[in-house]
Parts: sequence; structure tokens; C-alpha cells
Amino acid sequence: MSLERNEPRPRSAPPHPALRPYYQTDEEKAGFVRSLFDASAGHYDRIERMMALGSGPWYRRQALVRAGLTPGMAVLDVAIGTGLVAREEITVLGDTGSVIGLDPSPGMLREARRTLGVRTVMGRGEQLPFPAGRFDFLSMGYALRHLADLTDAFSEFHRVLRPGGIACILEWTRPPDRLRYCLLRFYLHRVVPTLTRLTTGNRDAALLMRYFWETIDACVPPEQILDAMSRSGLVEVRRSVVLGMFSEYVGRRPAP
Repeated sequence: MSLERNEPRPRSAPPHPALRPYYQTDEEKAGFVRSLFDASAGHYDRIERMMALGSGPWYRRQALVRAGLTPGMAVLDVAIGTGLVAREEITVLGDTGSVIGLDPSPGMLREARRTLGVRTVMGRGEQLPFPAGRFDFLSMGYALRHLADLTDAFSEFHRVLRPGGIACILEWTRPPDRLRYCLLRFYLHRVVPTLTRLTTGNRDAALLMRYFWETIDACVPPEQILDAMSRSGLVEVRRSVVLGMFSEYVGRRPAP
């Protein structure tokens, strides 16, 4: 993120407090998360189908269309993972070559290339290796909680979008009512990690699923995410909610 010489740096906005049982510093967090995703990459699609709860292909495709994805757009999928969001973008666009995927995990990038054949780039959301104004549409699916700083990432999203370009961030959110919260917590924190361990035999994949819930539970409230998007320069910022737990954050780089 570039700043003018006399422009104050925006305040830091981590997506959640440090989760001390897993790591101590931001640098340790990045390595911890990357190693878990690397170790789980071969199992991730199977795990996702098990835990989808309505967030599967149909939902992702409809959310992208609601945000404004249309054929002819140049798309960057940040934190592409195995390509679950990118796959639906390709369906909407009808063109594999219009999507570039970025991820810090080599294992996830290998899976995305193998299953989708898209161009991939290793990198982080806070430091996108692309020129300004490169993309019409930028997506991030269920990875906001793994960022180091929302302010840095959203500023980068703003930078690489063309004027009028759209940022669409899909994310889990803690349900507001206690019953759904308790049910989701039991499912994601207990059931999914146990089933993951039984079906994959992979301890790291099971640990990733437990960590997955911890980040949902500790994530900053939606209002802070919307505020960070607005402070990055994005406009028409809004949030839509499905089933009380799936948030769709959308913003646009201002047109001249």
C-alpha cells in the first residue's frame, strides 16, 4: 500500500485478535496458516463439500452475480485456494483466461491449476503483485479472517481495481441469535474437525477446521469490516446476509 509522504498511515485493522494457542505474532500467523493450507490442499474440496451448509457452488455463483460479475470482466480471485470461487467465476464469464488466482499457499495453487487450469500467482492480499487499475472485479472467498490487516488489504484491492471496478468478499459471520450460534459452533468446532480426521486421516486438515471456527468466532463485527472498506477508498459499500451467517461485502472503486 503506497502513501503520500505527508499522508498519515491508516490505523491497523486486524480481522481478529491474535489466537495465542496457535501462534504469537503476525509473522507466525502467516506461516502457521500457510502450512495448514499446504498440508490440507489435497483434501480441501472434500472437506468443503461436507461443511458447505448452503455455501456451495450455486450460492457462490449467485453471490458473484449479485455483486455485479458479468462476462467480459478481468477478474482477480484473492486467496483462490483450490478454486471454489474461481470455478463459479469461470462459469459466469465463460472464459478461463479471464481469471487470475492469487494465494500464499503453494499447495493450494497447485490444486487450483490442476482442477481449473487458471493462471495463478503466489502472493498475499496485503501486497498484490499487480499494477494499478488491472482488474474489473476482485473476489475473496472465506479468507478475510486469514489476512494480517484489513486496511492494507482493502487499500490494495482499491489500487488494483479499475475505476468502477467491484470488490466482492464472501465470508462467514457469527449468527446473531444464540441458538444458531451454538449449533454452528458445535458443528464447525466439533463435528467437522472430527469427520475431517476420520475421512482424511490428516491431523493438519482437522486442525485447520478447528482453527477455521476460532477465526469466525473471534472475527471483528461486520460494521468494522465495512468501515475498513470505506476507509480504503471503496464506495457504495454494502453487506448482504444469507441464513444469518454468510456475509457478502461489496464495494466499488469510484469512477472518475
